[in-house]
Parts: sequence; structure tokens; C-alpha cells
Amino acid sequence: MKTHDREILIYYNPDSSSDRRTVAFAQTMSQHVKSYAFAKSPSTGTSWQQILKALNIHPKDLLNKAHPYYQQHIRGREFDEEGWLNVLKFNPELIKAPIAMRGNRAIVCTTPTDIYKLTS
Repeated sequence: MKTHDREILIYYNPDSSSDRRTVAFAQTMSQHVKSYAFAKSPSTGTSWQQILKALNIHPKDLLNKAHPYYQQHIRGREFDEEGWLNVLKFNPELIKAPIAMRGNRAIVCTTPTDIYKLTS
């Protein structure tokens, strides 16, 4: 999932003020910002594979391990690659921070200003 070098895609939680600030910072960087709520995040395993490849991280590293659902249903379990992709697809509320993509780069924005890492 490669984007144009001037376009920024952001997957975020619209209920989080920090996540909304990340989107606002992105809009100062480019006129071409597309933001998607986690609930409308990529719905295919292939899309998630591409995002994870661009991030160069394991799916488990995207999850909020303090979330009650994670604690009750996922903690201590191991899944194969397809299983982790399904966890992301069907439980986007577990994603701990916004994911931003620009060109062939992607980052997890743990703070709103992390979005600026896409310019360096």
C-alpha cells in the first residue's frame, strides 16, 4: 500500500484527542491527508501485511496490551501470521496509536509530533 509522496494516510482513533492532534499536525504538512478511523481501517490481510512490512514490526507490537479485551482474550496466546492479522482486522480498537503512511514509509505515532518523522 504505497501512497504518493505528498499524500499522507492516517489510521487513528477519532475518540482520542491525541490521535486527532496527530491528524491536525499531518494537515499542516500536506494538503493531501486522508484519515480513516480504526473501525474503517484496512479490512484485508494483504493490506495489513503491507502496512506491517512498511512499519517493519510484528502485529503484536501494534496492540495496546493494557486494553481489557487484550488482557482477557489475547494475553499469553501465540498466533501464526494469519492469526495476528485477524486480530488486527477484527479488533482495530486494540491498536495503541495512529499509523501514518507517506510514500513507501510508515510510522506508529505514539505522540502527535511523531508524524514529522515522515518528512525526514
